[in-house]
Amino acid sequence: MSTIAITGAAQVLRPQADGLSYLRHDCADEQLAGPGSLLIEGETIAGFEASGAADVRIDATGCAVIPGLVDCHTHLPFAGWREREYELKIAGESYETIARAGGGIRSSARSLAESTDERVLEQAQGLAREMLAHGTTTFECKSGYGLSPEGEVRSVALAATLRESVTQATRSTALLAHAVPEGYDRSSWMDEVAKMLPAVLAAGDVSALDIYVESVAFSNDDLRRIGELAAEHGLDLRAHVEQFNWNGSVPVAIELGARSVDHLACLPDDRVAELAESETAAVLLPGAEFLGDERLAPGRALADAGAICVLGSDLNPGTSPVLSLPLVIGLAVRRYRWSALEALLACTLNAAWVLRMSDTIGSLEAGKRADVVVLDGPIERIAYQFGRNPVAAVIVGGQLAYVRPDFVRSVR
Repeated sequence: MSTIAITGAAQVLRPQADGLSYLRHDCADEQLAGPGSLLIEGETIAGFEASGAADVRIDATGCAVIPGLVDCHTHLPFAGWREREYELKIAGESYETIARAGGGIRSSARSLAESTDERVLEQAQGLAREMLAHGTTTFECKSGYGLSPEGEVRSVALAATLRESVTQATRSTALLAHAVPEGYDRSSWMDEVAKMLPAVLAAGDVSALDIYVESVAFSNDDLRRIGELAAEHGLDLRAHVEQFNWNGSVPVAIELGARSVDHLACLPDDRVAELAESETAAVLLPGAEFLGDERLAPGRALADAGAICVLGSDLNPGTSPVLSLPLVIGLAVRRYRWSALEALLACTLNAAWVLRMSDTIGSLEAGKRADVVVLDGPIERIAYQFGRNPVAAVIVGGQLAYVRPDFVRSVR
């Protein structure tokens, strides 16, 4: 059994109590960030004393050791990019106008349909390698750009193939209600979703169903139908809601027991407590808010109210072509006025909980899978040196998966 010893760290981020599924954000300080070491044996964390012999030793003097970052909201795999749309947004065009003119999700659907499986996977694998170098050790994949029964089955199958070809662990979400395809209305497409679902589930290891509720997409009635389908098939319900308008979707999602509600840029102040008191996670996506010049989700209010707050990249070719969780952390600290510890909690333990993986990843605890990131400075520097990648080394499942070239001297 191979061993890795990480020694002399200035900070080792650990929960004060073991076995937590998540931490509500008003308890984010219940994480220890004192000096220490970490010992990895095989695929798991063995403990926090590392003075003996080891196959690999990492000198972490002046560094922080944190759990591997978990990105619970990406739209991988997809095809191509939509940089022209970004120019239109900068010039003042709204997302809704672009979408109604055939851009947005439909544009990415056309790109996916025109791309070979090999091209799609090559792009996704390259993005996954970049994500690894930025500390992401687990990420979610979504379908949603298929916009046909055959296309959605293909998307889920591509995600399953991607899982086998990347270093990270992945989870697959079927975003079957992303946009209304040509030739359908909302109702007829939802009927089609129910029919296609067995084939979608057979194409890959899907753990959740997702829906986009918005004026250019689906309604709360459709959200209820997706919730019923999720319950029928033993899947989690997730929902893109309250991004551009307040549609009253959060109360519906909570009623349905949704695992998460994502975006929330238009969540009113008087709905914060309702969400915070539930076990539905609030997944905030500051990359999309910043690049889309959207309203700001009430991140500070949600944290103060004790919500299960989560951060994601929302990596997609349109609204958030962002893959770096350190960058997302920087946005959250500045724009939501979160501490670095709050931001890290949101993309480690709490993000793992959204994916139903917090029993094995998301925190540094003996017995958990050894997904570990070594930063080249203190935790607080992630947001302070905004836009800079602070990741020096990444361990995934007990294997040294990435070492930044200038940090190689610290690994022996």
